[in-house]
This record gives sequence, C-alpha cells and structure tokens, in this order.
Amino acid sequence: MLASLKVKDYMTVNKCTFTPDMDILRAIHKMLESRISGAPVLDVHGNMIGFLSEKDCMQVALNAGYNQDGAAGRVSEFMSNSVDTIEVDAPILEVAERFLKGSFKRFPVVKDNRLVGTITRQNILRALEYLSDPESTHSPNKKLAHQSVHS
Repeated sequence: MLASLKVKDYMTVNKCTFTPDMDILRAIHKMLESRISGAPVLDVHGNMIGFLSEKDCMQVALNAGYNQDGAAGRVSEFMSNSVDTIEVDAPILEVAERFLKGSFKRFPVVKDNRLVGTITRQNILRALEYLSDPESTHSPNKKLAHQSVHS
C-alpha cells in the first residue's frame, strides 16, 4: 500500500548543493549538468539556509536580458530563504498530496533538521511503480537512503 511507504525508502541522496557565495551562473551550470530543477543552499556548517530553483534563476535570465553587463551575482541574491522540507520518516502519500497542492518539483528531506536528501515527483511515481510491479527496476533504494540517513 502506498500509505505504508516512507520518504526514506524513495528519496535521493543529495548530490548537488550550493553555497550562498557561489556564482549564480556556476550554480545554474551545475543544475543543468546534474539535470535537476533545484537544490538546497548550505552554509559553511552544513545547515540548510535556502533553496535555489529553476524559477529563482529566471530572474538571472531577465537581469541578463535587460542589463547585458555580464555580472550575474551570487546564489544568496536569488535563492528562496523560506524552505519547505519533508521529514525523512514522512509517508509517501503525504508528500504526494503536497506535490499535488503546490508547484514544487522537489523537497529537501531532513532528519533532526539536517539535510539528508531530496524527494521529487519522480520519486513518488517510482514508489507507485514499485507497488504495481515489485520486480521493477525501481524498487526502494533502502540501502542508499539508509546510508545517508544514518551516517
């Protein structure tokens, strides 16, 4: 049953994060290279202080189009400071509801207020696929998720 599945079994371990002082064009390049729609912004202590999404980066495109001076800025100038997160033990069903009600494509996953991964719309669909075909290639990534949650 979908209601019994947890975020920790389907989340992705964060491969991409940003720092507030990172050049925004470098961050955009990193997002495109990683094929993601956004990533958490971490301070020097590893605390999540924001989130940079494709939508946030649209301002960079507008600035470049209007100003044409080549200077884009830092991640801290464009990131969202208010971040909606999901707890690692949250039910997949709860996350599916949040995706349906909002416009976000991914949520940072936290345990004890520390970033441990992300959950995307695609991760939710993989959980649904697993339920319909437990032998599918998209079975729960428990080993991977538990490594990040417990390390």
